[in-house]
Amino acid sequence: MNTKLTLTIEQTVIEKAKKYAKTKERSLSNLIENYLKVLTTEEDSNAIELTPIVKSLKGSFTAPKNLDYKKELANRLSKKYL
Repeated sequence: MNTKLTLTIEQTVIEKAKKYAKTKERSLSNLIENYLKVLTTEEDSNAIELTPIVKSLKGSFTAPKNLDYKKELANRLSKKYL
C-alpha cells in the first residue's frame, strides 16, 4: 500500500534529483523509496548472527600494518588472470 509522504528538502537538491531521476528513467518517489529500502536492509543485515565456526575464526588473522590491500589484490589478480 502506497502512502503519501511530505519531505522538506532544499529546492536545488530537488531539482538535481529530478534531473537525475529523469536520466535514469525513474520517478523521484521510486528513487527515494529504493534508497530507504537499502538503508533499512543494511541495518537488518548487520543483525545476522555468526555461526560458531565463523566466531572461532574471527580475529585469528591480523594483517601487517604496512599492507597495501589494493596493491596486493592487483598483484594477485594479475598473476591469476594474466
